[in-house]
Amino acid sequence: MLAVESLTGLTTFVTAARSTTFTEAAETLGISRSAVGKAIARLESRLGVRLFHRTTRRIALTADGESYFATCAAALEEIASAEASLASRSSLPVGRLRIDMPTSFGRHVLLPILLRIGAAHPDLHYTLTFTDHLVDPVEEGIDLTIRFGALEHSASLVARKLGHQRLVLCASPSYLQTFGVPRTIDDLRTHRSIVGLRYGQAVPWRVGPENMKPGFVPRGTHHLSDGDGVIAAAVGGLGVCQMPISLVRPYLEAGSLQLVLEDCAQHYIEIHALWPRTRNLRPKVRYVVDELLRLSAAGVFD
Repeated sequence: MLAVESLTGLTTFVTAARSTTFTEAAETLGISRSAVGKAIARLESRLGVRLFHRTTRRIALTADGESYFATCAAALEEIASAEASLASRSSLPVGRLRIDMPTSFGRHVLLPILLRIGAAHPDLHYTLTFTDHLVDPVEEGIDLTIRFGALEHSASLVARKLGHQRLVLCASPSYLQTFGVPRTIDDLRTHRSIVGLRYGQAVPWRVGPENMKPGFVPRGTHHLSDGDGVIAAAVGGLGVCQMPISLVRPYLEAGSLQLVLEDCAQHYIEIHALWPRTRNLRPKVRYVVDELLRLSAAGVFD
């Protein structure tokens, strides 16, 4: 581990390497020219190499000095970045925060959490959007997005897992009384179904054993691009749907929806928080992400 004196020597070296003379470096650092010269001499003595060519008019890095400078400059930048990041953690969330969320999960699960945070921090201003299709946070200027499913096209994003939810099949009692209860996966092919849309295509259902590759495509009697709409259609008796358990649990408890083929509901879908990759995460984003991760650890999103 570097001693404080050694770290100070590195700062002096990097400043000198970016200057044309020791006098210029001394002025930048607010110390004497003699102090700069002595710090460089001690560093050269410790390393056993010459770092600068010196003349009466200017200084220039040697080949060893160039190599050492590249490493030291990058290291000091990383240290400064880490310090700025740590300092920002103590800052309160302020300013406008743009968050995009899945429609039903966002409204019923995330929105109450965000409203509570907003009430506690009145200088935090939200722009909230609810969409069930994937968005590009970088292109659309979104600070934080919540996604279900695979992390596709997210190389430029940082992702943190919030939880996972079991996908269940359900229908209204009135529908099941009229059309019968499906007993097998093949039975689903003859049933009326309510299917989500993504980019104009029906979203396949995940059914069968957990180790079985998902991808069952139902008839798609009804296509809806909105999660709340899918649930409303199922409650209204239009057919069978597949949704994350948290979104239909209130309807199951109320008796307006009923689970079917529970032995086939062995697939889970992951939930992630994602944000654009930056050197320093802004306090408003960090605060909300930390709160979501805290709730995740408590199992709120499972």
